[in-house]
Amino acid sequence: MSAAEQILPGHQKYARLFTPLKLGHTVLKNRAIMGSMHTGLEEQADGFERMAAYYAERAAGGTLIYRTEDLDAGRCRPEFADAAIEDLRWLGLKWAEGPDIGGPHAPYVQSQRLPWFREVWQLLQVSGLLYPCDKSRKDVERSLTAPHAEDDAEPIFPPALRPPLSAGREAREPGQTNWRFRVPDGETISFVDALQDPQSFVAGRDFGDFLVWRKDGFPAYELAVVADDHAMGITEVVRGADLLLSTARQLLLYRALGWTPPTWAHAPLIVDADGKRLAKRTAGLSIQELRQKGKTPEEVLTAPLDQLLS
Repeated sequence: MSAAEQILPGHQKYARLFTPLKLGHTVLKNRAIMGSMHTGLEEQADGFERMAAYYAERAAGGTLIYRTEDLDAGRCRPEFADAAIEDLRWLGLKWAEGPDIGGPHAPYVQSQRLPWFREVWQLLQVSGLLYPCDKSRKDVERSLTAPHAEDDAEPIFPPALRPPLSAGREAREPGQTNWRFRVPDGETISFVDALQDPQSFVAGRDFGDFLVWRKDGFPAYELAVVADDHAMGITEVVRGADLLLSTARQLLLYRALGWTPPTWAHAPLIVDADGKRLAKRTAGLSIQELRQKGKTPEEVLTAPLDQLLS
């Protein structure tokens, strides 16, 4: 008796319910079929394409996971995390795992996953690609050979500031030190994005040695995201186009760790009438403020930006 048969009372009355069914050239595993469900997507301009993608993920056994990335303690306070969950629930988003409902990959709050991040740091340390760095941001900016990546606020770390290859090799814990990942200068890192043109970045030109651990005792964004995406079995990532360059860095971490990377879809950023990116510091654009203005979830998701601001 299958597990499904054991949990379905009265299954004997439907002896063929869990037997295969052939429909033309298609064979269904059983005769239990999910009926049509209203998702709200069919009411939107591109709703049918989005609905097809939604059901494709469902059919493939896809699971939506919500994760709180709160490693920047100065900006990520608990009340902000709670408000984000409340806003997304109000918009109608639903996830199968997350900090508010739990799940098999708990905890879903990154500040609670430090032991795992230390394990990943140790794996990278064995690869010989990490080194301790005592250079400050000002040191890097003062270097005449430190260009700035066009789409990245951090200046490119100049190879002249690298320590010898032997630096930090004996370390067993990251401690209160900045650690950087040594990139393969001149190598082109390429990937196919689901929403953007094919992407290519050259290590040492478009980005330099990047932080994987901070001296405040927390992992940097690149390490934490790669570690958690791998641990949680993430296969598809949807995020903003401002993180395209981060993807190139993360691919180097996946390679160093011997892990299979997910696929990415980088969505275009929301910009104002002048083409400027809408940032968190922009007044009057938080979901909470739009809710207070009486906007509905449908308006927030579909209305033109100027209408939302009116």
